[in-house]
Amino acid sequence: MLVSYKWLSEYLDLSKISAKELSDKMSVTGIEVEGVEVPEDGLKKIVVGEVKECIPHPNSDHLSICQVDIGEEELSQIVCGAPNVKAGIKVIVALPGSRITGNQKIKKGKMRGEVSNGMICSLQELGYSDNVIPKAYSDGIYYLPDEAVNGTDVFPYLDMDDHIIELSITPNRADALSMRGVAYEVGAIYRQTPSFNDEPLMEDMSETASDYIDVEVMDTKDAPAYQIRIIKDVKIAESPLWLQNRLMNEGIRPINNVVDVTNYILLLFGQPLHAFDYDKLNSKKILVRRGNKGEELVTLDGEKRELSSENIVITNGDIPVALAGVMGGADSEITDGTTTVALESALFDSLSIRRTSKEFNLRSESSSRFEKGINQATVGEAGDVAAAMIAKLAGGTVVSGKSVGSKVTLEEVNVSVTIDRINEYLGTTLNEAIISEIFEALGFNYSFNNGEYTVTVPPRRWDISIEADLIEEVARIYGYDNLPSTLPKGETVAGSLTDSQQLVRKIKGLLEGSGLSEAISYALTTEEKSSQFMMRSSEATKLQWPMSEERSTLRMNLISGLLDDVLYNTARKNSNVGLYEIGRVFYKNEDEAQELPYEENHLAVAISGNQTIKDWQTKETPVDFYTVKGILEGMFDSIGLKDVVTYEAVNDYAEMHPGRTALVKIDEKVIGFVGQVHPTIAKEYDIPETYVAELNLQAIVEVSGHSFVYQQVTKFPAISRDIALLVDETVTNQALVETITMNAGKYLQSVHLFDVYQGANIADGKKSMAYSLTFVNSEATLVDEEINQSLTKVEKALVEQFDVSIR
Repeated sequence: MLVSYKWLSEYLDLSKISAKELSDKMSVTGIEVEGVEVPEDGLKKIVVGEVKECIPHPNSDHLSICQVDIGEEELSQIVCGAPNVKAGIKVIVALPGSRITGNQKIKKGKMRGEVSNGMICSLQELGYSDNVIPKAYSDGIYYLPDEAVNGTDVFPYLDMDDHIIELSITPNRADALSMRGVAYEVGAIYRQTPSFNDEPLMEDMSETASDYIDVEVMDTKDAPAYQIRIIKDVKIAESPLWLQNRLMNEGIRPINNVVDVTNYILLLFGQPLHAFDYDKLNSKKILVRRGNKGEELVTLDGEKRELSSENIVITNGDIPVALAGVMGGADSEITDGTTTVALESALFDSLSIRRTSKEFNLRSESSSRFEKGINQATVGEAGDVAAAMIAKLAGGTVVSGKSVGSKVTLEEVNVSVTIDRINEYLGTTLNEAIISEIFEALGFNYSFNNGEYTVTVPPRRWDISIEADLIEEVARIYGYDNLPSTLPKGETVAGSLTDSQQLVRKIKGLLEGSGLSEAISYALTTEEKSSQFMMRSSEATKLQWPMSEERSTLRMNLISGLLDDVLYNTARKNSNVGLYEIGRVFYKNEDEAQELPYEENHLAVAISGNQTIKDWQTKETPVDFYTVKGILEGMFDSIGLKDVVTYEAVNDYAEMHPGRTALVKIDEKVIGFVGQVHPTIAKEYDIPETYVAELNLQAIVEVSGHSFVYQQVTKFPAISRDIALLVDETVTNQALVETITMNAGKYLQSVHLFDVYQGANIADGKKSMAYSLTFVNSEATLVDEEINQSLTKVEKALVEQFDVSIR
């Protein structure tokens, strides 16, 4: 919200308050000020000039030689290229040595052989944006009013000496999206009551608005308030300079005297209005309803819009003539030929307006205010003031009365709060006199009884509805900087991490110790990526109004986000990538589509490139399945789960390589998977060979509650025995190790696979696997007989279960 200091000064006495002081005070009372800008800053030696003579340049077909009166004894010759320059107009002149926008210095010089003493300026050259300059002057110079005095500074005529205060308005303070709202706010700060000088309404009692038009609202939920005023015999022209200046300083382009009034009232009241050309409606009826499928409307921007039942439309009883609260229709716009104006003042459903502006990408000052909230008490008043101003500026006559389709019945809002409650919240010792004075400054009526205030909240402050809101108002006006600063009192309790937090922190340390870096990916992704690498079936959770298709669906896996990170790195020549992420995925039961998604904490890993880099003594070694599996095994070992975690080869993951993927289980319960990304998926992501794993971290936390049991290091020696087996190639290492462990006896300490061989001298379909078994007795020295007995049992069990040959 841009606030003109000059405009605000019309409603309050700010003669002893500078714009800088005002902005600082507003910032500490709850409305943040982004900055204060003076449009004339950086500009100098720019004056009013009058073109006395204008002739074509002899050496150019687009330049003109002008003799300009700049308040000196002699006329000044200036060469101008503007197509609309002519004799008899007052213009903006930059003298030699002046500065225009961009800190550009103007010098005396020659143009095509003719002397030019300065420059006749357009508004763009004074720093105005193209989108606020009146279209009549957008491609040329700007005309000043005839009363401008030659040779005087141009800035006061354009209100460029004003201070424009930019406010950052939070959604709960939509009342400050109007000059009246800001005036009440500033009045409360400086203990003043704003005085508004609205144009009085004079009506022609010989006719009534109902003679011209009848208004019907099909559903009052869509339009709780809707009324039309008629202004006849208007003459469309440019608005007076003061109104154009005010709109341009507020970032709005002046159009004509009728449309400019509606925009002025939008800024003054925060009430959007719309003016229809009555004759172009071709009807004496206005019907407010929802759009029908297949209906079309050409809006003021010239675009054809296909309507739906989501859109509230204004119709002439038959066809749409405006998108309610968003944009009017081109067929009923105000033009130079308009003589009768139908002025709409209404209140529309905020949700519907938001959906419509989002659907058509039509974000406007009007739609923004309808979405955030409107002062329901001034819907009619804003229309009355606008009608009076149109009658004055366009020479029209206001027909008596209004055609009303719906009307809001305001209910009194009373909120109670006690002095003790206020002081308890704020840590203050405020008394009745101070608090009462604050409520009076805010313009809130109240009653006080036995230490309790009952405050009647005015409709202009629809954000206040509960006790805490009143306390906030007291704090704001009293001054946040006046609240006491105290340290917390009472006993402190030492904080600590929960068991699950400690485990997650330990897992992070282990993974980082393995050379991985933590990544944080977006929880929102595309629908396709969200459904990849899933560990269970689930419905996708989609946003109703996503900002983009790339961020439209909540993820159901972490791997797709990590693969995007791998692509980002490899595209920048960082080919050795090791990443992990801990985050939530979002599942939804298929039979309960409306239920909120269930969140589950997951851990994912992605590695690509080389695990060792080539140097003078080491060969380059690429990552493989066993690299990522080894990282997981090291993690499980360190958190005490190595003995309960098993792996099972699987080939039914569509996104994973069928021969290099395994399920990860704890006590036969699947908690994740590990393996290589399928080459076709890797190609889709445009990444090299990549290995990934995703685990249900929640399940790991649930089974990791047991404590470690520490044993004294034995003083007796360990004995190792090797055993080589010839087995079918389908037999897994895990199955063999389990059998060895179950039959080797209580002295077995570890089993280590040190060789796997297939090739020469080994039959097809077979493989040779060699293990080293280590035995330890913590109470005595083991003898060969005990070891041999254990090996015999192991060999017998292996032969019976897997038909192995002992080599």
